[in-house]
Amino acid sequence: MEQKEFGLNDIVEMKKQHPCGTNRWKIIRLGMDIRIKCEGCSHSVLIARKEFSRKMKKIIVKHEE
Repeated sequence: MEQKEFGLNDIVEMKKQHPCGTNRWKIIRLGMDIRIKCEGCSHSVLIARKEFSRKMKKIIVKHEE
């Protein structure tokens, strides 16, 4: 399985959309768990890194450092 490269402040698309209707999420914390924030309603969710890698569809905007 390929390892997906993502970083802090990247905008990603998840496989399932949020109940608010948006499918864009911003990565706001990295570690063993990853905190992502919905771009539509600003709701944030903390999920395990392994689960996040499985549920992420693609990176929409890659943040440049």
